[in-house]
Amino acid sequence: MTSQPSTHSQHTNVTVIGLGPMGLALAEVLQDRGHNTTVWNRTPAKADDLVARGAHRAETVAEAVSASPVTIVCLSDYDAVHAVLDSAGDALKGRVLVNLSSGTPKEAHAAVDWAAERGVSYLDGAIMVPPFLVGRPDSVFLYSGPQDVLDEHRETLAGMGDPRYLGPDPGLAVLYNTALLNMMYATMNGFLHATALVGSAGVSAVEFADLALNWFMPSVLDSSFAGQAADLDAGHYPGDAGTMEMNLNALEHITRTSAEQGVHSDQPRLMRSVAEQAIALGHGGDNYLAVFEVFKKASPAG
Repeated sequence: MTSQPSTHSQHTNVTVIGLGPMGLALAEVLQDRGHNTTVWNRTPAKADDLVARGAHRAETVAEAVSASPVTIVCLSDYDAVHAVLDSAGDALKGRVLVNLSSGTPKEAHAAVDWAAERGVSYLDGAIMVPPFLVGRPDSVFLYSGPQDVLDEHRETLAGMGDPRYLGPDPGLAVLYNTALLNMMYATMNGFLHATALVGSAGVSAVEFADLALNWFMPSVLDSSFAGQAADLDAGHYPGDAGTMEMNLNALEHITRTSAEQGVHSDQPRLMRSVAEQAIALGHGGDNYLAVFEVFKKASPAG
């Protein structure tokens, strides 16, 4: 791993519950940072390598939680968190729980109430990197909830990656995570659909990627794009350099070309539909960023 454990963090007890690929990476890094690491997993054998390196395998969830002041949970979803930790009973009282499982803001808020009923200090979080990048100082971990809980255990959490505190609202970490993943999938789908489109004419992905990724994407998503974020907050979408009507025309051509080339056309049809909705809201003369006003509302289907 990149950094070495500090003298202060060595021998601090920490528990990791959930040893999927991400949970294993978290536990390995915490061990490498010098923590006395206790682990628990539904399938005990998943801890074999960790135990061989010095981790303690708890026989029960209650034993795992009791072994450390802070327990890091990395399970598939919030339902799994409740199902696993309910078996810990009174062992949870007075402990700190850092939940890095996937879910929704509503589930994060419900988890706070669940934790309060059991006397648990609760911090919600989200991991923004794949397992092999855990432990790097530039790997981002998002946290929301009580700042004093984060500050108390910041050194331990920083060993896994850069802890970014988003605020006291416990749902913010998972909300940011969902928003950024949404952006990732939309960007990937845009590139993959574009690659399929030129591929219909025999253009290889390697050839297209040179232009699409090395020139086009940096020019579209450069620092100037970030400067337009203030316009989103202000609802200011001047159409001097191009209107929504012009963009709808382009989206119509993308949709028709996809159909003509025998390429999947649902994605461009959806983008065309969103532009049409923006125009119906009165943004025909605004620039394309005005689709933000559509995205802020529920879809017509509810």
